[in-house]
Amino acid sequence: MGILSGAAAISRYRVTSRPEEPDFDAARFTEIAAGSEVRESLGFVPMELGSPYRVGHSRFAFRVRIDTLRADATAVRERVRALIQAETEATGMPFIGSRKRKQLRQLAEEELIVRSSPRSRIVEGCIDGDVLYVATTARSRLGTVLVLLQRIGVVAEPLAPWTEGDAPDVESSVVEVREPGQSILGCRFLRALMGDRELFFEPESGSVRLQTHEAKINLSGAVVGDLMRYLDRGAEVLSAKLTTGEIALRLDALDFRLSGLKVETGRHEHWTELLDERLEKISAAWDLLDRKYRELAPELATAVTVA
Repeated sequence: MGILSGAAAISRYRVTSRPEEPDFDAARFTEIAAGSEVRESLGFVPMELGSPYRVGHSRFAFRVRIDTLRADATAVRERVRALIQAETEATGMPFIGSRKRKQLRQLAEEELIVRSSPRSRIVEGCIDGDVLYVATTARSRLGTVLVLLQRIGVVAEPLAPWTEGDAPDVESSVVEVREPGQSILGCRFLRALMGDRELFFEPESGSVRLQTHEAKINLSGAVVGDLMRYLDRGAEVLSAKLTTGEIALRLDALDFRLSGLKVETGRHEHWTELLDERLEKISAAWDLLDRKYRELAPELATAVTVA
């Protein structure tokens, strides 16, 4: 799932500060050298090998590469068993204490890491004017990307409809807001979409995640009937698959992040042309969500509980 290919999973941020020309090379990626004690390396790489980071007026495309060197957990367990057996045979002791076991586990990990290859993960991103798009919805990876951008002077904060202008303070007895930029208004927005004729819950192959007082509930298939019953009991919608009939996406309510957005494009001679078309369609999906939120905002304001 990326900006350039596949179904898009996108988190959106407002860039509040950045240099005129961010120096991505100042935090460029460096591979982990063989035999090094370094266990993780991360940094920027160009979207395409040898390409510049600037790809247009106030537009910068980049990838963050994260290499992690870690021994396979199953292999570690097996090696620890072998080391324990060797230790008991050598010492004649009937058992191995916890401190010694910890030392043997550390030894096993070090032995296996020497023979292991790093695991690489790539996260694509694009600064488009004052908007930052990051091609993931995983909080841990988003945090890594934002911290790395801060190293080169790019500061960004979550961008959602309720972060623009004055939004009511809301709370829920069912869902707790824990992260910056999150809001119960996202849950109420999904609730308000019930019955909407333009953007509606996928009627046949739907997918909805709910929070009740007792548990999290996952619905799939023809979800509308069950969804209405849960909403009548006070459940909150955490995420849902939405469609206009032409496009489909999944919206994470609290964070206002989208995923599963299929972006159809034509053939292009250069990757920057593909980037232009995909960003245009990704931006159009955000515009639709923002517009529907503005249309329903008065209804949301009357449906919330003021903190």
